[in-house]
Amino acid sequence: MTLALHHLALGARDVENIARFYSESFGLPELSRHVHESGALRSIWLDLGGAILMVERTTEPLRHVELGAGPFLLAFSIGVNERVSLETRLEARGLRIESRTACTSYFRDPEGNRVAISHYPEQ
Repeated sequence: MTLALHHLALGARDVENIARFYSESFGLPELSRHVHESGALRSIWLDLGGAILMVERTTEPLRHVELGAGPFLLAFSIGVNERVSLETRLEARGLRIESRTACTSYFRDPEGNRVAISHYPEQ
């Protein structure tokens, strides 16, 4: 048996805004849009390079997740030479880098989900 990540579902109050953020910030191409029977947008699926990021509409309140039980971070692999320029682009979008390690930078997407960019193990 060969296992690989198939998809990650991310709840969003504003599906289009969050999908646009991930698409524009990380170059994730849109794969498809899904609507409810009423015609209202339900989800936008983005290509995660072999897996799918499913941005799914929710009406639940936003929450501030830290390290804890269950999923708490979406981390993107980047090249060591891409870190500074990507941090600059994210900060230009109004995002604040919350913390950094030698290889990883942490921030929040527009709905407060914890996200990282990492070039680990490259120093």
